Amino acid sequence: MAKLDARKAAQQIIEMKYPHCNGALLGGSVVRGEATNTSDLDIVIFTDETFFSYRESFIELDWPVEAFVHNFSSYKEFFKSDRERAIPTLPRMVTEGIVLKEDPRLHSIKQEANELLEAGPEKWTSEMIDIKRYFLTDMLDDFIGSATRGEEIVIAGALAEMISEFKLRAEQNWLGSSKWVVRLLKQYDEAFAETFIEAFDLFYKTGEKGPVIQLVDTVLQPYGGRLFDGFSIGKL
Repeated sequence: MAKLDARKAAQQIIEMKYPHCNGALLGGSVVRGEATNTSDLDIVIFTDETFFSYRESFIELDWPVEAFVHNFSSYKEFFKSDRERAIPTLPRMVTEGIVLKEDPRLHSIKQEANELLEAGPEKWTSEMIDIKRYFLTDMLDDFIGSATRGEEIVIAGALAEMISEFKLRAEQNWLGSSKWVVRLLKQYDEAFAETFIEAFDLFYKTGEKGPVIQLVDTVLQPYGGRLFDGFSIGKL
């Protein structure tokens, strides 16, 4: 028997699992048209019956489900923390979400999410940029100096995260994790994203470090390049 359509399945799941909720949204990859065979249903529930937010995962109707349950004020703390960490998980789900159970308050919550996404994360200070330059330089030195393949692989993974974070945040763009790293790089600078992918693909295939090193220098150059000599943190 074929698996139910994502929207129909989500509708039934809401009726079965959260029959007394006030409002509900379906977000995530199934809404964006990016679903794969392993995609789940991201359902955001709003209810007056809970005093706190919680998240739960389960399988229903052959679909893996991630449910994010909030009342009509608790979501605000998640919006705030998502902006502080620059990863707008909940605001993105809300703004892109298809309303499956209507509540008049959902309109203002969606508007709030849209405004947050458009405003972007807090701008890095010059001090924060220098701190990130220093740690990126330090990680690059480890990468250049390592001669052990296992260590190189692990360092390269950490370096990829640090490069993407610096590129996005220094330009006041949102961050993402996992697959969202590449998606956001492509969204903000497609040419850079392709260079990023090619550099790490070459390293993992051949061990050639040059393009990765050049990538770091390209990212750091507008902000003063690598930083080690003269850097200080916490000194009075």
